[in-house]
Amino acid sequence: MLNPKMLEDLSTRFSELIAASPARDLEKNAKAMASSMFSRLDLVTREEFDVQKDVLARTRVQLEELEARVAELEARLAAREG
Repeated sequence: MLNPKMLEDLSTRFSELIAASPARDLEKNAKAMASSMFSRLDLVTREEFDVQKDVLARTRVQLEELEARVAELEARLAAREG
């Protein structure tokens, strides 16, 4: 029967073996390759995206307000001329 100390030692050695295995190197290389690929793309952070989304929403509201004012001014002008 295996004692707990022996199982713990076996688990520790197995973890060390996995950490030093080619699988660990593959994981590191895959992460490095993905990071390199993403750095070449024109990406923004989520924070930057959210800021720009808010700016766009405010700009859209301002545009709608200006469009309404122009329509009102055009209507007044047409009423004066007509």
